[in-house]
Amino acid sequence: MADLRVTLCGVELKNPVIPASGTFGFGREYDELYDISCLGGISTKGLTPEPRLGNPVPRIAESRGVILNAVGLQNPGVDSFIKNDLKWLKSKTRVVANVAGRTLEDYGEICKKLDGLVDFIELNISCPNVRSGGMALGIKPENVREVTALAKKNLKKTPLIVKLSPNVESIATNARAAEEGGADCISLINTLTGMAIDIEKRTPIIANNTGGVSGAGVKPVAVRMVYEASKAVTIPVIGMGGITCAEDAIEFLLAGATAVQVGTQNFTDPFACPKIIKGLNDWCDSRGVQRLSSLTGALRLN
Repeated sequence: MADLRVTLCGVELKNPVIPASGTFGFGREYDELYDISCLGGISTKGLTPEPRLGNPVPRIAESRGVILNAVGLQNPGVDSFIKNDLKWLKSKTRVVANVAGRTLEDYGEICKKLDGLVDFIELNISCPNVRSGGMALGIKPENVREVTALAKKNLKKTPLIVKLSPNVESIATNARAAEEGGADCISLINTLTGMAIDIEKRTPIIANNTGGVSGAGVKPVAVRMVYEASKAVTIPVIGMGGITCAEDAIEFLLAGATAVQVGTQNFTDPFACPKIIKGLNDWCDSRGVQRLSSLTGALRLN
């Protein structure tokens, strides 16, 4: 069997497959279907300093090859997560706490509260379905640098991952800004901004009007951005966007990713992640690849 272990910011993962934030809750529902300790880690539902109810419904719409969501970071708040979910989740796998806020101070507060309690903190500065905060901080490189530096200042023990928006002028520039701000790792892409319209009512399907586009249809854009970002920085990259199978994950590794996150496919197939892990092993075994990590950045351009 191939060695699927990868090392991310000095932390070893048993494999590179991590369910993406917002698609896996805190893992309890999926653990009823299979033992989630098989995963490399879990990126939690986006956490904010206070509980949030999210956006009004409807907030999910399907389109060809993608879904559109404007859930709006509904979550019970960081204190509830620490009290009710963290201990159980840590007993299962590596914990990536995805965190968000409305202000710079929110990011600092939540990072300080989680420091040393989780394996990684993933800074969500790029959510396109929240009306204030978040998205604005992820657009301009100077803002990316500022919020990253503030978060890093409040972390003494936990590696910092910065999740980047694809809705920018230059993904390479924003990746470098995150690294300059002190990020230990970057993850990308978050969802693209999109709209779906009910042509009979002549109104947007989603109550928020616009939302985040994810799913298989965004993969070529995501692979390209992961490649460009990985060439721009020296820190590790986590790739995501449209991964449905092991072969998709391998594309991201070849483009420069150390690990991958699987999102929308968890809705289509709740067993997606363990299937991808098995598929990675089978692919490596069939091609004589002994260590999966040897594929990272191994792309040969034409």
